[in-house]
Amino acid sequence: MITVNGSPLEWHPGMTVAEILKVRNYIFRMLVVQVNGDLVKRGTYDTAVVPDGADVQVIHMISGG
Repeated sequence: MITVNGSPLEWHPGMTVAEILKVRNYIFRMLVVQVNGDLVKRGTYDTAVVPDGADVQVIHMISGG
């Protein structure tokens, strides 16, 4: 089990950041993802494996004025 933005999500071995974004329907282009406090680079979402018990934070970057 992992936590995504404070909500539990069933975990499986080999789960990637890209899978989490798809399951949770995060489709906004400007996202920042942290796994256990470590920043995950956008180009590595498909290969960044998330460990069991991880705390994942997905933050929408919104600008305005």
